Amino acid sequence: MLKRLLGYFSSDVAIDLGTANTIVYVRGKGVILDEPSMVALALSRDGYGKRVIAVGHEAKTMLGKTPGQIEVIRPMKDGVIADFTVTEQMIKYFIKKINSSKKLFSIPPRIVICVPCGSTQVERRAIKDAALAAGARQVELIEEAMAAAIGADLPVASPKASMVVDIGGGTTEVGVISLGGLVYANSIKVAGDRVDEIISAHIRSKHGLLIGDSTSEEIKKQIGSAHKTSDVGEMVIRGRDAYQGLPKEITINSSELREALKDTLDQMVLAIRNALETTPPELSADLIDNGITLTGGGALLRGLDTLINEETGLQVHIADEPLLCVAKGCGIALDYISDNRVYLNRIK
Repeated sequence: MLKRLLGYFSSDVAIDLGTANTIVYVRGKGVILDEPSMVALALSRDGYGKRVIAVGHEAKTMLGKTPGQIEVIRPMKDGVIADFTVTEQMIKYFIKKINSSKKLFSIPPRIVICVPCGSTQVERRAIKDAALAAGARQVELIEEAMAAAIGADLPVASPKASMVVDIGGGTTEVGVISLGGLVYANSIKVAGDRVDEIISAHIRSKHGLLIGDSTSEEIKKQIGSAHKTSDVGEMVIRGRDAYQGLPKEITINSSELREALKDTLDQMVLAIRNALETTPPELSADLIDNGITLTGGGALLRGLDTLINEETGLQVHIADEPLLCVAKGCGIALDYISDNRVYLNRIK
Protein backbone atom coordinates (compact mmCIF):
# COMPACT_ATOMS: atom_id res chain seq x y z
CA MET A 1 0.00 0.00 0.00
CA LEU A 2 2.82 2.40 0.91
CA LYS A 3 4.64 1.66 -2.36
CA ARG A 4 1.45 2.36 -4.31
CA LEU A 5 1.03 5.73 -2.56
CA LEU A 6 4.68 6.61 -3.16
CA GLY A 7 4.27 5.69 -6.82
CA TYR A 8 1.22 7.96 -7.14
CA PHE A 9 2.93 11.02 -5.70
CA SER A 10 6.32 10.52 -7.41
CA SER A 11 7.69 9.65 -10.84
CA ASP A 12 10.18 6.85 -11.33
CA VAL A 13 12.93 8.30 -13.52
CA ALA A 14 15.71 6.79 -15.63
CA ILE A 15 18.68 8.95 -16.60
CA ASP A 16 21.24 8.36 -19.31
CA LEU A 17 23.84 10.69 -17.80
CA GLY A 18 26.10 10.92 -20.81
CA THR A 19 29.24 12.90 -21.52
CA ALA A 20 27.59 14.66 -24.47
CA ASN A 21 23.86 14.50 -23.69
CA THR A 22 21.58 13.71 -20.77
CA ILE A 23 18.38 11.87 -21.64
CA VAL A 24 15.59 11.44 -19.11
CA TYR A 25 12.93 8.73 -19.28
CA VAL A 26 9.86 8.87 -17.03
CA ARG A 27 7.85 5.72 -16.38
CA GLY A 28 4.56 5.82 -18.24
CA LYS A 29 5.64 8.78 -20.42
CA GLY A 30 8.80 7.60 -22.18
CA VAL A 31 11.69 9.92 -23.07
CA ILE A 32 10.66 13.46 -22.16
CA LEU A 33 13.99 15.30 -21.99
CA ASP A 34 17.09 15.20 -24.18
CA GLU A 35 19.56 18.03 -23.56
CA PRO A 36 23.33 18.57 -23.81
CA SER A 37 25.29 17.75 -20.64
CA MET A 38 26.54 21.32 -20.43
CA VAL A 39 26.45 23.98 -17.75
CA ALA A 40 27.26 27.67 -18.04
CA LEU A 41 28.96 29.19 -15.00
CA ALA A 42 29.40 32.88 -14.21
CA LEU A 43 31.82 34.46 -11.77
CA SER A 44 30.02 35.65 -8.64
CA ARG A 45 29.73 39.38 -8.10
CA ASP A 46 32.13 39.25 -5.16
CA GLY A 47 34.71 37.64 -7.44
CA TYR A 48 34.82 34.42 -5.44
CA GLY A 49 33.18 31.23 -6.63
CA LYS A 50 30.89 30.64 -9.57
CA ARG A 51 27.16 30.25 -10.01
CA VAL A 52 25.12 28.28 -12.54
CA ILE A 53 23.35 30.54 -15.05
CA ALA A 54 22.29 28.06 -17.74
CA VAL A 55 21.98 24.30 -18.27
CA GLY A 56 21.43 22.06 -21.29
CA HIS A 57 20.37 23.63 -24.61
CA GLU A 58 20.66 27.15 -23.24
CA ALA A 59 24.24 26.52 -22.12
CA LYS A 60 25.20 24.93 -25.46
CA THR A 61 24.11 28.03 -27.38
CA MET A 62 26.75 29.96 -25.39
CA LEU A 63 29.59 27.55 -26.26
CA GLY A 64 32.54 29.41 -27.78
CA LYS A 65 30.75 32.76 -27.56
CA THR A 66 31.05 33.73 -23.89
CA PRO A 67 32.75 36.79 -22.35
CA GLY A 68 35.61 36.26 -19.91
CA GLN A 69 33.50 36.00 -16.76
CA ILE A 70 31.36 33.15 -18.14
CA GLU A 71 32.47 29.64 -19.05
CA VAL A 72 30.59 26.65 -20.46
CA ILE A 73 31.73 23.27 -19.14
CA ARG A 74 30.82 19.61 -19.37
CA PRO A 75 30.68 18.29 -15.79
CA MET A 76 30.86 14.70 -17.12
CA LYS A 77 34.03 13.30 -18.69
CA ASP A 78 34.36 9.82 -20.19
CA GLY A 79 31.00 8.89 -18.70
CA VAL A 80 31.93 9.73 -15.09
CA ILE A 81 31.74 12.85 -12.95
CA ALA A 82 34.50 15.40 -13.46
CA ASP A 83 32.87 18.10 -11.30
CA PHE A 84 30.64 16.78 -8.51
CA THR A 85 29.02 20.07 -7.48
CA VAL A 86 28.13 21.12 -11.02
CA THR A 87 26.83 17.62 -11.88
CA GLU A 88 24.57 17.74 -8.83
CA GLN A 89 23.21 21.10 -9.97
CA MET A 90 22.66 19.78 -13.50
CA ILE A 91 20.74 16.70 -12.28
CA LYS A 92 18.71 18.86 -9.93
CA TYR A 93 17.81 21.18 -12.83
CA PHE A 94 16.66 18.28 -15.01
CA ILE A 95 14.61 16.70 -12.20
CA LYS A 96 12.98 20.06 -11.48
CA LYS A 97 12.23 20.54 -15.18
CA ILE A 98 10.43 17.20 -15.57
CA ASN A 99 8.53 17.77 -12.30
CA SER A 100 7.41 21.31 -13.16
CA SER A 101 3.83 20.16 -13.71
CA LYS A 102 3.78 17.49 -10.98
CA LYS A 103 1.17 17.14 -8.30
CA LEU A 104 1.33 19.20 -5.15
CA PHE A 105 3.06 17.31 -2.33
CA SER A 106 5.06 15.21 -4.81
CA ILE A 107 7.57 12.78 -3.34
CA PRO A 108 11.22 12.57 -4.56
CA PRO A 109 11.60 10.05 -7.39
CA ARG A 110 13.35 6.71 -7.63
CA ILE A 111 16.09 6.94 -10.24
CA VAL A 112 18.03 4.43 -12.33
CA ILE A 113 21.25 5.84 -13.82
CA CYS A 114 23.58 4.13 -16.28
CA VAL A 115 27.35 3.96 -15.67
CA PRO A 116 30.26 2.90 -17.90
CA CYS A 117 31.34 -0.73 -17.50
CA GLY A 118 34.87 0.40 -16.75
CA SER A 119 33.96 2.88 -14.01
CA THR A 120 35.35 2.29 -10.51
CA GLN A 121 33.32 1.86 -7.33
CA VAL A 122 34.42 5.36 -6.29
CA GLU A 123 33.13 6.83 -9.56
CA ARG A 124 29.86 4.93 -9.23
CA ARG A 125 29.45 6.12 -5.65
CA ALA A 126 29.98 9.71 -6.83
CA ILE A 127 27.21 9.39 -9.44
CA LYS A 128 24.86 7.85 -6.87
CA ASP A 129 25.65 10.53 -4.27
CA ALA A 130 25.12 13.31 -6.83
CA ALA A 131 21.65 11.96 -7.67
CA LEU A 132 20.73 11.59 -3.99
CA ALA A 133 21.96 15.12 -3.27
CA ALA A 134 19.87 16.35 -6.20
CA GLY A 135 16.73 15.02 -4.51
CA ALA A 136 16.31 11.35 -5.46
CA ARG A 137 14.55 9.03 -2.99
CA GLN A 138 16.39 5.92 -4.16
CA VAL A 139 19.15 5.45 -6.76
CA GLU A 140 20.12 2.29 -8.63
CA LEU A 141 22.91 1.93 -11.18
CA ILE A 142 23.06 -0.18 -14.33
CA GLU A 143 25.92 -0.68 -16.79
CA GLU A 144 25.50 1.17 -20.08
CA ALA A 145 26.05 -1.97 -22.14
CA MET A 146 23.22 -3.75 -20.33
CA ALA A 147 20.90 -0.74 -20.59
CA ALA A 148 21.70 -0.40 -24.31
CA ALA A 149 20.90 -4.08 -24.90
CA ILE A 150 17.58 -3.80 -23.08
CA GLY A 151 16.70 -0.59 -24.93
CA ALA A 152 17.58 -2.21 -28.27
CA ASP A 153 15.09 -4.98 -27.44
CA LEU A 154 17.71 -7.73 -27.38
CA PRO A 155 16.74 -10.98 -25.57
CA VAL A 156 18.94 -10.28 -22.53
CA ALA A 157 17.28 -12.95 -20.36
CA SER A 158 17.86 -15.68 -22.95
CA PRO A 159 20.67 -18.25 -22.53
CA LYS A 160 21.71 -17.34 -26.09
CA ALA A 161 24.32 -14.60 -26.33
CA SER A 162 23.65 -11.08 -27.56
CA MET A 163 26.39 -8.56 -28.27
CA VAL A 164 25.96 -4.81 -28.06
CA VAL A 165 28.38 -1.98 -28.84
CA ASP A 166 27.26 1.38 -27.46
CA ILE A 167 29.27 4.30 -28.89
CA GLY A 168 28.50 7.40 -26.87
CA GLY A 169 30.25 10.72 -26.46
CA GLY A 170 32.93 9.75 -23.95
CA THR A 171 33.13 5.96 -24.06
CA THR A 172 32.52 2.96 -26.28
CA GLU A 173 30.91 0.14 -24.31
CA VAL A 174 31.18 -3.44 -25.52
CA GLY A 175 29.08 -6.11 -23.84
CA VAL A 176 28.12 -9.75 -24.34
CA ILE A 177 24.89 -10.57 -22.52
CA SER A 178 23.38 -13.90 -21.52
CA LEU A 179 20.86 -14.96 -18.83
CA GLY A 180 20.26 -11.40 -17.67
CA GLY A 181 23.89 -10.52 -17.00
CA LEU A 182 27.05 -9.32 -18.68
CA VAL A 183 29.30 -12.26 -19.55
CA TYR A 184 31.84 -9.82 -20.95
CA ALA A 185 31.99 -6.06 -20.53
CA ASN A 186 34.61 -3.51 -21.44
CA SER A 187 34.75 0.24 -21.83
CA ILE A 188 37.27 2.29 -23.81
CA LYS A 189 37.61 6.05 -23.76
CA VAL A 190 37.41 6.35 -27.53
CA ALA A 191 34.05 7.51 -28.85
CA GLY A 192 32.22 10.46 -30.40
CA ASP A 193 34.18 13.17 -28.57
CA ARG A 194 37.48 11.65 -29.69
CA VAL A 195 36.24 11.67 -33.29
CA ASP A 196 35.41 15.38 -32.96
CA GLU A 197 38.88 16.09 -31.52
CA ILE A 198 40.60 14.22 -34.35
CA ILE A 199 38.60 16.15 -36.96
CA SER A 200 39.53 19.48 -35.34
CA ALA A 201 43.20 18.53 -35.02
CA HIS A 202 43.39 17.29 -38.61
CA ILE A 203 41.86 20.47 -40.05
CA ARG A 204 44.27 22.58 -38.01
CA SER A 205 47.40 20.62 -38.95
CA LYS A 206 46.64 20.10 -42.64
CA HIS A 207 44.69 23.23 -43.54
CA GLY A 208 45.80 25.73 -40.87
CA LEU A 209 42.18 26.37 -39.87
CA LEU A 210 40.91 26.68 -36.29
CA ILE A 211 37.36 25.47 -35.65
CA GLY A 212 35.21 25.01 -32.55
CA ASP A 213 33.65 21.91 -31.01
CA SER A 214 30.25 22.59 -32.56
CA THR A 215 31.76 22.84 -36.05
CA SER A 216 33.69 19.57 -35.58
CA GLU A 217 30.49 17.80 -34.58
CA GLU A 218 28.64 19.23 -37.59
CA ILE A 219 31.40 18.07 -39.96
CA LYS A 220 31.15 14.56 -38.49
CA LYS A 221 27.40 14.50 -39.07
CA GLN A 222 27.52 15.95 -42.56
CA ILE A 223 30.41 14.12 -44.25
CA GLY A 224 31.88 11.74 -41.64
CA SER A 225 32.56 8.25 -43.00
CA ALA A 226 34.07 4.99 -41.68
CA HIS A 227 34.12 3.08 -44.97
CA LYS A 228 34.91 4.06 -48.56
CA THR A 229 31.48 2.89 -49.75
CA SER A 230 29.89 5.53 -47.51
CA ASP A 231 31.78 8.64 -48.64
CA VAL A 232 29.29 11.42 -49.38
CA GLY A 233 31.27 14.26 -50.97
CA GLU A 234 32.56 17.66 -49.86
CA MET A 235 31.77 20.35 -47.32
CA VAL A 236 32.77 24.01 -47.03
CA ILE A 237 34.15 24.88 -43.59
CA ARG A 238 34.71 28.31 -42.12
CA GLY A 239 36.90 29.24 -39.20
CA ARG A 240 39.96 31.29 -38.24
CA ASP A 241 43.33 31.06 -39.95
CA ALA A 242 45.78 29.53 -37.45
CA TYR A 243 48.66 31.72 -38.66
CA GLN A 244 47.17 35.04 -39.79
CA GLY A 245 44.23 35.14 -37.40
CA LEU A 246 41.81 36.11 -40.18
CA PRO A 247 38.54 34.40 -41.18
CA LYS A 248 39.20 31.58 -43.64
CA GLU A 249 37.20 29.10 -45.73
CA ILE A 250 38.27 25.64 -46.95
CA THR A 251 36.69 22.60 -48.59
CA ILE A 252 37.24 19.02 -47.36
CA ASN A 253 35.74 15.67 -48.34
CA SER A 254 34.67 12.40 -46.75
CA SER A 255 37.67 10.46 -48.02
CA GLU A 256 40.12 12.83 -46.34
CA LEU A 257 38.23 12.63 -43.04
CA ARG A 258 38.04 8.84 -43.20
CA GLU A 259 41.82 8.61 -43.48
CA ALA A 260 42.24 10.98 -40.53
CA LEU A 261 39.87 8.87 -38.41
CA LYS A 262 41.45 5.50 -39.29
CA ASP A 263 43.43 5.04 -36.04
CA THR A 264 40.44 5.99 -33.88
CA LEU A 265 38.11 3.62 -35.73
CA ASP A 266 40.72 0.86 -35.51
CA GLN A 267 40.71 1.21 -31.71
CA MET A 268 36.93 0.69 -31.64
CA VAL A 269 37.22 -2.36 -33.88
CA LEU A 270 40.03 -3.75 -31.70
CA ALA A 271 37.81 -3.47 -28.61
CA ILE A 272 35.14 -5.50 -30.43
CA ARG A 273 37.67 -8.13 -31.55
CA ASN A 274 38.98 -8.43 -27.98
CA ALA A 275 35.44 -9.07 -26.77
CA LEU A 276 34.93 -11.80 -29.38
CA GLU A 277 38.24 -13.44 -28.47
CA THR A 278 37.34 -13.48 -24.76
CA THR A 279 33.75 -14.71 -25.15
CA PRO A 280 33.23 -18.38 -24.15
CA PRO A 281 33.03 -20.71 -27.21
CA GLU A 282 29.41 -21.72 -26.58
CA LEU A 283 28.31 -18.10 -26.66
CA SER A 284 30.51 -17.27 -29.65
CA ALA A 285 28.48 -19.76 -31.66
CA ASP A 286 25.29 -17.82 -30.83
CA LEU A 287 26.81 -14.59 -32.18
CA ILE A 288 27.05 -16.13 -35.65
CA ASP A 289 23.25 -16.05 -35.72
CA ASN A 290 22.59 -12.96 -33.60
CA GLY A 291 25.44 -10.73 -34.81
CA ILE A 292 26.39 -7.38 -33.25
CA THR A 293 23.98 -4.54 -32.42
CA LEU A 294 25.23 -0.94 -32.51
CA THR A 295 23.67 1.75 -30.30
CA GLY A 296 24.58 5.31 -29.29
CA GLY A 297 25.23 8.36 -31.42
CA GLY A 298 28.41 6.85 -32.85
CA ALA A 299 26.33 4.11 -34.50
CA LEU A 300 25.10 6.78 -36.93
CA LEU A 301 28.58 7.34 -38.40
CA ARG A 302 28.22 6.34 -42.03
CA GLY A 303 29.76 3.00 -42.93
CA LEU A 304 30.71 1.98 -39.38
CA ASP A 305 28.49 -1.10 -39.57
CA THR A 306 30.13 -2.09 -42.87
CA LEU A 307 33.62 -1.63 -41.39
CA ILE A 308 32.84 -3.81 -38.35
CA ASN A 309 31.23 -6.44 -40.57
CA GLU A 310 34.38 -6.64 -42.70
CA GLU A 311 36.67 -6.89 -39.67
CA THR A 312 34.66 -9.49 -37.70
CA GLY A 313 32.72 -11.43 -40.32
CA LEU A 314 29.54 -11.02 -38.23
CA GLN A 315 26.27 -9.37 -39.18
CA VAL A 316 26.04 -5.86 -37.78
CA HIS A 317 22.69 -4.23 -37.00
CA ILE A 318 22.03 -0.61 -36.08
CA ALA A 319 19.33 -0.43 -33.40
CA ASP A 320 16.14 1.54 -33.91
CA GLU A 321 16.59 5.01 -32.37
CA PRO A 322 20.20 4.28 -31.32
CA LEU A 323 20.53 7.59 -29.47
CA LEU A 324 17.71 6.63 -27.09
CA CYS A 325 18.55 2.96 -26.47
CA VAL A 326 20.43 3.48 -23.19
CA ALA A 327 17.74 5.78 -21.76
CA LYS A 328 14.97 3.39 -22.79
CA GLY A 329 16.89 0.47 -21.30
CA CYS A 330 17.28 2.35 -18.02
CA GLY A 331 13.56 3.08 -18.09
CA ILE A 332 12.66 -0.58 -18.59
CA ALA A 333 15.08 -1.46 -15.77
CA LEU A 334 12.89 0.59 -13.43
CA ASP A 335 10.57 -2.42 -13.45
CA TYR A 336 13.46 -4.70 -12.49
CA ILE A 337 14.46 -2.96 -9.27
CA SER A 338 12.47 -5.35 -7.08
CA ASP A 339 13.52 -8.59 -8.78
CA ASN A 340 16.54 -10.16 -10.48
CA ARG A 341 15.60 -10.17 -14.16
CA VAL A 342 18.75 -8.14 -14.82
CA TYR A 343 21.64 -7.34 -12.53
CA LEU A 344 21.70 -3.82 -11.14
CA ASN A 345 24.74 -2.48 -9.31
CA ARG A 346 23.73 -2.06 -5.72
CA ILE A 347 26.16 0.23 -3.89
CA LYS A 348 25.44 0.58 -0.23
